[in-house]
Order: sequence, then C-alpha cells, then structure tokens
Amino acid sequence: MMGELSPASSPHQLVLASASPRRLELLRRIGVTPSRVVATDIDETPHRGERPRAHASRLAAEKARAAAALAPDCVILAGDTVVGAGARILPKAEDEATARQCLALLSGRRHRVFSAIAVITPDGALRESLSETIVRFKRLSDEEMESYIAGGEWHGKAGGYAIQGSAEGFCDWLSGSHSGVIGLPLFETRKVLRAAGIDVC
Repeated sequence: MMGELSPASSPHQLVLASASPRRLELLRRIGVTPSRVVATDIDETPHRGERPRAHASRLAAEKARAAAALAPDCVILAGDTVVGAGARILPKAEDEATARQCLALLSGRRHRVFSAIAVITPDGALRESLSETIVRFKRLSDEEMESYIAGGEWHGKAGGYAIQGSAEGFCDWLSGSHSGVIGLPLFETRKVLRAAGIDVC
C-alpha cells in the first residue's frame, strides 16, 4: 500500500515504511513529511531467545529492507516499538484477553520500551538507532483496567496500551523518550535522517 504525500525537501524522496498515523504525526513535529508511505508486511514473530532490544532493532531493519525493495531510489525510514518486561517481549494486543494480561503484568511495576529506527539510503547504506525508555505504572485496580479495555485504545498497541491516550494517566514516572514510547523517538530520528541527507528542522 502506498500513499502520496507532499514531498520532503531533500535530494531524495523520503519513504515512511509504516502505515501508523502516529509515526506520521511525530515526523511532522520535526518538520518532515514523507513523499510516500509504504506499509510493509513482515513476520514479527520473535526469534527463539530473542530479547526485546534485539527484537525491536531487527524488525525495524527488516521493515526498512522490505520497503527499499519497493522504492530503491528513495531514502527509507522504518521503525518498531517493543515493550519489554524483563526479558519478556509483550505482544501487540489484538484482543481484550491479551490487553488484560499485559495491563495486569505492567500494573505497579517498571517496564522498558525499546523504539528502534532504521534508515536505508539509495546506495544501500543502513543507519540504525534505538531509544530505551523506562516507564512505571501505578498499581491498577480491576475497575481501572476494565475501563481502559472498554475504551479500545489498546487495540494493536505493543504492551496493550497507548501512552498518548488515557494510559498516560497510569504512568507515574518515565525516564527516556516520550515520543519513543508513542512509536518514533524524535531525537534519534532527527539525527539519523540528517545523516542520510534529509532536511529536518
């Protein structure tokens, strides 16, 4: 799937390898509008023994390579965000039962959010970066969890929550990149895009 957008100002067109409206909006915060959006379809199943950090980095790179095969003359930006509880990779919640399990696990404890980006330029060079953010949730009551689940914000979200929504009210402490928890770490993204020749404010 490709969508046409107003072109970014650079020698090469920028392609965002993600259909996420959150990543598109985050890019606009740093003055970047991709020329195109390419939604990649890769297997996101964790490898045996793979830890959250490595999983996020691998998926971002695989998404970038998949998009580069479709748009070889463009600069490709891909990202992936993984919620980790210790060595455990929390799933993207696609049903209420999974969302409930994730919230119960995160309730009253710290967890880490790894947000990786990968940029591929037309010469095939791969640039990568990753933010690691520690998030602590208050202890959630059954009523709070059920109310959040009823709202539906969790659907398709890593770890079963969206920090940019009402779940931010559960977070009593955060150290790291807020934008990374949303889905695209802007400090790291700005740095890597500038290195790849993309104009960034």
